Amino acid sequence: MILVAGGTGRLGRIVVERLLSAGEQVRVLSRRPEVDGKRPSTSVLERMVGDLRDRQAAGRAVAGARVVISAASAFGMKGVTPREVDLQGNLNLIAAAEAAGVERFVLVSVRGASANHPMELARMKHAAEQRLRQSRLAWAILRPSTFTETFQQILCAPLLSKGRTVVFGAASNPVNFVSVEDVARFVELAALTDQLQGAVTDLGGPQNLSLVQFVETFAAALGVGSAIRHIPRAMLRLLSLLARPFNRTFARMARAGVLMDTTDMAFDATDLSRRYPHIHFTTASEVALRDYGRLAPGKA
Repeated sequence: MILVAGGTGRLGRIVVERLLSAGEQVRVLSRRPEVDGKRPSTSVLERMVGDLRDRQAAGRAVAGARVVISAASAFGMKGVTPREVDLQGNLNLIAAAEAAGVERFVLVSVRGASANHPMELARMKHAAEQRLRQSRLAWAILRPSTFTETFQQILCAPLLSKGRTVVFGAASNPVNFVSVEDVARFVELAALTDQLQGAVTDLGGPQNLSLVQFVETFAAALGVGSAIRHIPRAMLRLLSLLARPFNRTFARMARAGVLMDTTDMAFDATDLSRRYPHIHFTTASEVALRDYGRLAPGKA
């Protein structure tokens, strides 16, 4: 049996369905039994509602598992922090997996994770990585770039409903985007084979796009307008500070916007594509047509 922690999230749901299609028995662990009105497939072995911050809940979830996949994250979630979920939750899960004699642990981290990263999420993921690498478990760590689907929902979907959108700062800094579907294929590979075992693998997509280019690519694919307004970088910095006392989630998002506008987030996927030729690296246009094509003008 394979445990997927965070199995009702954007990535987790796809991972669960891929594992089920491969004939695996799956247990889904999530703080919520459903997300956006969607429940995991009825063929899931077990749905377990639990919080990784609770050591006992982590222990119950891991019991009987052969493989543990941690796809849980506090990014964009209200009421929890990366320290609580991405660090402490993973520490609880790793300890429980060691105690239960789990064969393999797959941790989904973030690209660029490091001890001194300006984002708390990346620092907490890095600390969890270090604990996993020091454990007795066979392990694989995957570090994906920014999810195409997440930012198409945030930045591009408003073009369909309002005809305009807002981007962070100058939005001229190249950012690598990777489809969550492609990441799910690597998670499946790490869970079911030895190909990624004992390695930290950076995952990225085939394109480095500024946020303006990202929005324009979406608009061109669907044949819609792309009126763009910019939130000044100074305003983002101010919001990240002012919002911290009463809305830490929004403050983290504003801080992420500053980093996307100022740090090197490009990635060359050439070597990755060469090593895994059977995995198609999906472009932003392909994701737009797949997820929003039915909503394009003339397609309704």
